[in-house]
Amino acid sequence: MSIPSEWTFKDRKVAEAFDRHVREQLPWYDMATGAVAHFARHYVPNEGVVIDVGCSTGNVGRALAPMLAARNATLIGVDSSAEMRPLYDAPGEFVARDVRQFDFQARRPDLVICFLALMFVPVAERGALVERIKDSIKPGGATIVFDKFESRTGYVGTANYRLTLAAKYEAGAAPEEIIQKELSIAGLQRPMREHDLKGFVEVFRFGDFAGFVCEKA
Repeated sequence: MSIPSEWTFKDRKVAEAFDRHVREQLPWYDMATGAVAHFARHYVPNEGVVIDVGCSTGNVGRALAPMLAARNATLIGVDSSAEMRPLYDAPGEFVARDVRQFDFQARRPDLVICFLALMFVPVAERGALVERIKDSIKPGGATIVFDKFESRTGYVGTANYRLTLAAKYEAGAAPEEIIQKELSIAGLQRPMREHDLKGFVEVFRFGDFAGFVCEKA
């Protein structure tokens, strides 16, 4: 894939190459998807509602499909890139909308999944969005966030970041593509901070990427 100088999911070529690209750049992608599906099935009741934020081509939806069918549950995929719509291959509805303008409360979800999505939300608006999502969840439900986080301090933080780089290289990503991608997302992809997720519990980690769950009492 030709990586644009300014990263965007609204580039048709980026959308079409997304599935291959993301697995090359994030070798643990399928393992993390499996973890999301595992935790999701603990919070979706019969006839429940799931919202997949940053759904792209429907990766999370495909992983949840058997459970959704068995429980007659509804899936709503939300993505800011309309270019992803013709590539979306998962159950349920695709909504092309900036997540900051999406009305979560009106959908009354049992589960909201933010899979590699919040790091593209401006920092100034991220905290309010997370709280709005949490408030919309029905009692007994949950919010799942898997995302990139700021590197930990000290030398262990350097080693942790290099773990991610090594995994990309070993998965077949060309060194020049790794560098191009890092420069392309500068300022557009801002890693999360753990204190952005008040009330969340960590359930997954690989390098600078981690997964958290917050239950609604």
